[in-house]
Amino acid sequence: MRFTSEQRLDDGVLVLEVLEREFVLGEIPGILWTPAPAAEPAPLILLSPPPLGLRKAYPRLVARARHSAANGFATAAIELPGSGDRPRSPAAERALADMRRALEAGEPVGDEIIDALILPLVDQAVPEWQAALDALLALPGIGGPVGYSGGVISIGVRLAVVEPRVSAAVLFAGSFIPRAIVEEARRVTIPLHVLLQWDDEGNDRQAALDLFDAFGSEEKTLNANMGGHTGVPQHAGDAAAQFFARHLTR
Repeated sequence: MRFTSEQRLDDGVLVLEVLEREFVLGEIPGILWTPAPAAEPAPLILLSPPPLGLRKAYPRLVARARHSAANGFATAAIELPGSGDRPRSPAAERALADMRRALEAGEPVGDEIIDALILPLVDQAVPEWQAALDALLALPGIGGPVGYSGGVISIGVRLAVVEPRVSAAVLFAGSFIPRAIVEEARRVTIPLHVLLQWDDEGNDRQAALDLFDAFGSEEKTLNANMGGHTGVPQHAGDAAAQFFARHLTR
């Protein structure tokens, strides 16, 4: 991990400043936010961005990072495969085009298209998150426990299954979920808090509910709110922050 820039964020509201550092892990760009100064090693939340690129998602990510820093947590985000300036996958581009054609024609998106679009992304992104976690936990000022928040929900499911250092997760409900990921969800046992926008124009509500039902966690909460994809209300974000406060505070 190599840090490439550093700045302190202070909007005059937070009691603590937030130290923002951009980094590169191999060829993967990322951003780390930490409370400054921190009295003790901070728990860590992995902020997985949507597949828009870190720059486009930055306003949402930094808002969540500031909120987390006020609660004493460090947060980090890395660029997803095929997003931002990272190389595109021709196979993923073809699957995305096939999905768009099906949606524009009013046709169902078949399992083959979903698998081709999502499973290679999960297979690449999860080991990258694990490598990032190795590097982040080695830094002074960052300890555990570790939470995961947001992003492509299939990535969160796989990470919750294979990464024992992740002890709680906030997942943003979405559709286009491979059947294999639904089966993996039955093996998830960590506490979960799932945010669902009831009128999300880009997601299949029933698919999101089916995935929630499949999770094997004894503690799982579904926070469903009216509104479209970008209309998550403030109180839903506050509930997610309280969830992490319960599970990540020593």
